[in-house]
Formats: sequence, C-alpha cells, structure tokens
Amino acid sequence: MLSLVIVALVTAATGLVVWANDRRHAKYGIAMPPGISLAVGMLSWIIFMAAGLGYQPGLTWIPWVLPMVLGTGAALAAAVYLGRKRTLHDTKQLTAALRL
Repeated sequence: MLSLVIVALVTAATGLVVWANDRRHAKYGIAMPPGISLAVGMLSWIIFMAAGLGYQPGLTWIPWVLPMVLGTGAALAAAVYLGRKRTLHDTKQLTAALRL
C-alpha cells in the first residue's frame, strides 16, 4: 500500500511539472495533467499488483517505477495533444468572430 501512496504523490507531482513547463498551459486547466498522470499511474499499479508482479524476486521494481513513468508519459502526451487541439480550436473561433 505504501508503494501506491508513493506512486500517487510522484505522478501528481510530475503532472504538475508537465503543466508548469507547457507553454500552452493556459488553454486547459491546471488539474488536467496531474489528474491524467494520477489516474494512469494508479490504474497501472493496480494492474501490476493484480498480475502478481509486486512480490516476485527481481520484478518488485515494476509496480514502483513503471506506473510513475507511464503516468508522466500520459500527462505529457495529453498536454501536447490537448494544447495543440485547443490552440487550433481557439484560433478558428477567433477567426470566425473577427470575420463578422
């Protein structure tokens, strides 16, 4: 259970770091990258533990490290994708409003 708490804290922190370093972070909310990172990290921890990888000799690092890496990657991918999509959408809306 301690590993789940650590995974939750680290993935939420990396999600905040991703949000802070994204130059388009004003296009989406502050809770989006940490939320996605947290959800992916915790779900992957649950899946790894249910698969029995938590207490196998030589495999105990998987539920500790891999959920943090997956959560950070998911937050980064979501921030890049949503930042681009929202910028494109906002530009289209502004252009349509200026044409009136």
